[in-house]
Amino acid sequence: MIELADMKLFVQAVLSGSLSAAGRELGFSPAVGSKRMSRLEAALGTRLLQRSSRHLSLTEEGALYFERCQAILLDVANAEAELGQGQTEPRGLLRVSSPVALGRHYIGPALAKFAGQYPGLQVQLSLSDQLIDLVASGFDCAIRIGANTDSRLLARTLADNRRIVCAAPAYLARHGKPNVPADLLQHNCILMQPSSAMHADWHFHSSTSGEEQTIRVRGNWLTDNGEQAHDWACAGLGLVRRSCWDMAAALKSGQLLEVLPEWTDISAPIQVMYPSRHYLPLRTRLFIDLLVAEFASAGNQNT
Repeated sequence: MIELADMKLFVQAVLSGSLSAAGRELGFSPAVGSKRMSRLEAALGTRLLQRSSRHLSLTEEGALYFERCQAILLDVANAEAELGQGQTEPRGLLRVSSPVALGRHYIGPALAKFAGQYPGLQVQLSLSDQLIDLVASGFDCAIRIGANTDSRLLARTLADNRRIVCAAPAYLARHGKPNVPADLLQHNCILMQPSSAMHADWHFHSSTSGEEQTIRVRGNWLTDNGEQAHDWACAGLGLVRRSCWDMAAALKSGQLLEVLPEWTDISAPIQVMYPSRHYLPLRTRLFIDLLVAEFASAGNQNT
């Protein structure tokens, strides 16, 4: 008899591209995961996956079975959700992904508050400035900056957002303050990107004239971590461009000063994204509601 757990393993393996990763996600060792997959294929009398040490792909039969498994598992999940509609408190594991700075300053505290309201809840917060595949990684929701480009996800806006250019007072005293975007060519800019290129294109929009400019800035400080870029800027090493939400505390304390305030980047709202399903687990729905309230409150404090 085919077990539901084996179907979940198969679907997760296709989504993540790895049988081992799917097994870990579902609590199986690689050996157990492989054995379960072989058992499923034997029960069906056909091969579902072509597997090698580095690659996994669907057979023609596997592609058909994958579609049916997704529908079956969704039906089961919907049935479980209907049974749990009378549930008054969230339970289970809430898995959230967030950029590092937003996670530390806003999402982490919000999760602490949320878990304090519901002691039976388990919480996992993953902090990374790299884009993760929300569906394949099995997260309940992810906080992201910018438009939603994944058709598998739904999004709810938490706050308006713009990226601003900042520097420490000590840096500006030594090197002067840029007055127009082109002045950045004479400055050391702290770069935040995953590549090794020591330059980046910064896009600007004038709030007064509507003019748009793109400046290729350069610098000798490069990192893929926003918190590190923030610290270097506070140390007076150069100009940095980051979300106004990430810089709010440093601007309020005077550690950093905004430059080129009339020139901003294209608006990139902060959004919480979650898998497109016919239902949302109670824990996810309530946490999203809390996030909306928390960001509204934080926005009022920052203005």
